[in-house]
Amino acid sequence: MQISKFHGVVPAMATPFTRDHRLDEARVGELIDGYIRAGVHGISVAGSQGEFFALDTDEHIRLLELSMQAIDGRVPLYAGTGGATTRKSIELTKAAEALGVDLALVITPYFAQPSQDELVEHYTAVARATRLPVMLYNNPPRTSVNVLPATLARCMRAAENIVGMKDSSGDLTQSVEYLLTAPRPALLFSGRDTVALAMMFHGGQGTISPAANVFPELMVRMYDALRAGNQDEAVRISNVFAPLRAAWAWGSFPVVIKEAMALAGRDAGPARPPIAGLSEKVRADLAAVVERIGAAA
Repeated sequence: MQISKFHGVVPAMATPFTRDHRLDEARVGELIDGYIRAGVHGISVAGSQGEFFALDTDEHIRLLELSMQAIDGRVPLYAGTGGATTRKSIELTKAAEALGVDLALVITPYFAQPSQDELVEHYTAVARATRLPVMLYNNPPRTSVNVLPATLARCMRAAENIVGMKDSSGDLTQSVEYLLTAPRPALLFSGRDTVALAMMFHGGQGTISPAANVFPELMVRMYDALRAGNQDEAVRISNVFAPLRAAWAWGSFPVVIKEAMALAGRDAGPARPPIAGLSEKVRADLAAVVERIGAAA
């Protein structure tokens, strides 16, 4: 299976909502066009940053459809198709395949906390239900489920279209072990901006990046610098992002990223309740961070 087209900077796109919390269909295309003009190498939708957990099934599929229309073949679409059950994940993955997405990004089941053996059965069943490339999505801080490197290897042996991992664990040792234990060349994408550059130093192909929602051009410059062998510049840019990464803790997930987007001119509206907006004081502090990064870029 050809996986070379999956690389680079891929915004973990926030799903835009109107002020009354409806899916903002027009804004989906506007955001995607802006990211592609900024030079990104793909778009990821309906992930954690995209509030997939707050979407009903019809909204989820509509978001994928709108994204496919907006991208129009210019870059790959990474479609979040994970659910709390195998049945739900298969339903969403089949819908994504019917729309023509490029890759299914499947978060671990959550709440139930399946074992490693159950994860193998789950991902094998999803992969066998589709011809799409399937990338596992490990996000233990959100799901309380961690995919071990040996489990990814077992999944890849069980299904040829399982192609790798998006890892948001923040555990760089584990991330590298995914590549070392895979039975064939595997994709490895960072889902944590704090370790994105380090993962790419160690062989990862790219980053599905929350921060690229706010400063996509800057993240692309970091990636380009690394690929050109200019490691000092790549490190410098990574460090410029540090205050924004620290600011993620200033509010409930994912409101800080959404408010930073608005401050940077990429408004995606509010997060869905129960998540509320930031206080005026915190918003002012965040505005200072966004302004400082823009000036330093």
